[in-house]
Amino acid sequence: MNISHIRLLNQQLVSPQYSDVHDLVSWMGMLQAQEYKMMRWAVGTRVKKPSMAAFREAYDMGRIVRAHLFRCTWQLVAAEDYRWMLSLCTDKNRLAIRGYLAYHGKRLEEREYERANDLIRRSLEGKGSVSKDTLLRRLKELGLVDDAHTMSIYLRRAEADGVICSGVLDNRQNTYALVDDRIPQVPDMLREEALALLVRRYFQSHAPATLEDFVWWSNLGVGECRAAIESIRSELIAESYAGETYFIHRDCRVRGYRRQTILLPSYDEYLIGYKSRYHAFEEEFRHRVHSSNGLFYPVILHDGQVVGNWHPKQEVSFFKDEMQPDIADAMLRYRRFLDSE
Repeated sequence: MNISHIRLLNQQLVSPQYSDVHDLVSWMGMLQAQEYKMMRWAVGTRVKKPSMAAFREAYDMGRIVRAHLFRCTWQLVAAEDYRWMLSLCTDKNRLAIRGYLAYHGKRLEEREYERANDLIRRSLEGKGSVSKDTLLRRLKELGLVDDAHTMSIYLRRAEADGVICSGVLDNRQNTYALVDDRIPQVPDMLREEALALLVRRYFQSHAPATLEDFVWWSNLGVGECRAAIESIRSELIAESYAGETYFIHRDCRVRGYRRQTILLPSYDEYLIGYKSRYHAFEEEFRHRVHSSNGLFYPVILHDGQVVGNWHPKQEVSFFKDEMQPDIADAMLRYRRFLDSE
């Protein structure tokens, strides 16, 4: 079993199966969207014909949404998945926000969050999408004023509470809109049903992967994750590799791989979607792939292995002299994506 090759197929990085941006995001379950600009390429590189215009259309129409969800970090999800996904991670995110504040020696009471949420709603009602700067200015006019760090916490908590999510795409900064204005209501889903759907999406798009990988990706409890896997166990094939059990969903592709050089954006799912990443790069180059405090860099991928770094405005650099594949086609694909709008 070549784990890297199968992952590339199921993550749609090789021989992508989707033309529609929304359908690709739905297949992936969620896509890390930490970098506001790089998230566009994370989607673009996974569709048949990368198009910035297609990404913008799906984003502006609200078919895909950016919000703080699992691991209390930015992700892109399909709009119809937003509410049931939020229900799975709301409590964890509230705890994370509380812990983050405590680490910095500060505490906010629930009544303060409630007041902030009310003022945020008032600031956005009837306004559609507004930039972060505009929203903060309106909040100040309504009397919600604090240091920049605390104001960002109020916005983060409003996301965790399902008050706000991303608005239309701005070239420079994130925009916000009211969730109820942007995302249709859907019937409530039992937690067990939502967990089964989440674990199915993960192993369809990220396989081969382990229980530990799913726990990392979802940031849910080990017991809950184990139970979720068992709930779809009939759909999974278990393979033993290097003493670990990897699961492959029955809908996954395991054949059709072709060698390719790919420019991965920072924080890409091919790396950040797993707890263990040794399949993708040699340990001696780990610091060139991600830092000890969670920064993930844009990397050059060749035949499933990270061989160097790239940046849209800087020279590429390779880890070894013998690790220098031709990246001309990959760079051309990226340039065409940028020019497609």
